[in-house]
Amino acid sequence: MSSIKVECVVKASSSIGEGPVWEEKDGTLLFVDISGQRISRWNAETKQTESMTTEKFVGAVVPRRSGGYVMAEGTRFAAVDWEKKTSTTIACVEADKPNNRFNDGKVDPAGRFFAGTMAMEVQPTVLARKEGSLYTLHPDHTVVKHFDQVDISNGLDWSLDHRILYYIDSLSFMVEAFDYDIQTGSICNRRKVYLLEKDEGFPDGMCIDAEGKLWVACYDGGRVIRIDPQTGTRMQTVTLPVDKTTSCCFGGRDYCDLYVTSATQGMDQAYRAKQPLAGGVFRVTGLGVKGIPPNAFSG
Repeated sequence: MSSIKVECVVKASSSIGEGPVWEEKDGTLLFVDISGQRISRWNAETKQTESMTTEKFVGAVVPRRSGGYVMAEGTRFAAVDWEKKTSTTIACVEADKPNNRFNDGKVDPAGRFFAGTMAMEVQPTVLARKEGSLYTLHPDHTVVKHFDQVDISNGLDWSLDHRILYYIDSLSFMVEAFDYDIQTGSICNRRKVYLLEKDEGFPDGMCIDAEGKLWVACYDGGRVIRIDPQTGTRMQTVTLPVDKTTSCCFGGRDYCDLYVTSATQGMDQAYRAKQPLAGGVFRVTGLGVKGIPPNAFSG
């Protein structure tokens, strides 16, 4: 077993760094700063970061098969032209909820973009409750709402056989599962997979590895935990030098590295002085497991 190493590879000081996605063809890591209203691309070889500003809070950005990206920003899905640094609206949701915004999102194995909403936070994890919903943007640009009554719609991923959607609503302190139909993108039969323990913080972003185990970033927990969704048990804990760990994805050569984003929002100067790397992106190596490539939106 090789020794696990955690290093800060992007000293970003993001307000809410989130939604990392590895882009294999360019060896780049895509991520957002939600309240910093920024999409960034970090090149693992040159160590350079290229960014663009968004008009509103940007919850997630994903690769698009036809080129560029699609983002869930404010309460709209929008196409992103990375070269021109411009965006074009694809579809809007929740016109009746001006205080809502998209949070985390991910593309399913069939090329649909799942993303959920939440109310704007007054301060971290303090917000109007049950205002969010989970949506899918289909390749034909229609939007389907799966359910509402969500507090903070967060991490998503699919089982390796594509029969289960794993999902996190952060304030439930749970990882949940749904039966998932890859033909239609519909979900049903909601159930609990794992309930976080007191010291683990809030479950935030999540990804699956090549062994079908889930990696969950624990906000205010300063860690990423590995869960066996079949047994509902925690298998491993990786601690980070920052408390506000927000999301994770596998990347690098053969998807052997785990990238973890973090936040600074709500930290005062004294707190930040104790955690100077807060808001950065971390790379965890030596885990001995691999991830799987991300999916791209096919519309």
